[in-house]
Amino acid sequence: MAVRIEDEVRVTAADLVDSMAEARLRVAAVRYKVEGEVRQKAEKFKTHVSRVAGEAKSKLSDEARFIRSWIDDPGRTGSVTPSSPFLARRMASFVDPAIPGPVIEIGPGTGPVTEALIERGISEDRLILVEYSPEFCALLRQRFPRATVVEGDAYALSTTLAGHLQEKAIAVVSSLPLFNRPPAMRSALAKDAFTLLVDGAPLIQFTYSVISPVPRKGSGLKAFASDWVLRNIPPARVWVYRQAT
Repeated sequence: MAVRIEDEVRVTAADLVDSMAEARLRVAAVRYKVEGEVRQKAEKFKTHVSRVAGEAKSKLSDEARFIRSWIDDPGRTGSVTPSSPFLARRMASFVDPAIPGPVIEIGPGTGPVTEALIERGISEDRLILVEYSPEFCALLRQRFPRATVVEGDAYALSTTLAGHLQEKAIAVVSSLPLFNRPPAMRSALAKDAFTLLVDGAPLIQFTYSVISPVPRKGSGLKAFASDWVLRNIPPARVWVYRQAT
């Protein structure tokens, strides 16, 4: 009798040990799973923070470049900050990516409108970027290696693009501070730009002013003004010009 009880106790103890071991394994498995999920979420959070920090650093760097450029030559850099993504997308919306041919961008700066044009569906290798600042040109070549970056004066656009434009363009997109120049020079820029465009193609220009940046009297141009882009600081609007038929 005593031997049988002892055997039963021994079996019960073994079962208890097995149950405890099994419980420990389950706890370890759950802990491993939880730790794995925590590690994954931590990695995702770290990646997200790094990406946001990188974008913020890039944005601050671009703004610093604009401020330096404005201090060096306020006549050529009309703003101390790059165009916002909202304004850039509004400008790009007037370019039809389905029409074949190059797109000329003048005064691209650090490239916010360039990015918007690419997002719009304009292939990077279709873009011809005319920029006066050597520092901005170097940055544009780094950011958009398949685009054609031309260092030169947009106010002598035909001369600057000689040898770079193999066919007429489907649009000229301008971020130049036109109001820093006299009316005659602004009119001459528009007239020169249309010699590089296919029939019916637009000249697209943004402004912070309530009036047309390209003088309209005697220009022979049809003009359209967009609504105000209030999320840009300061608010801006886009003017689209076409030659009257």
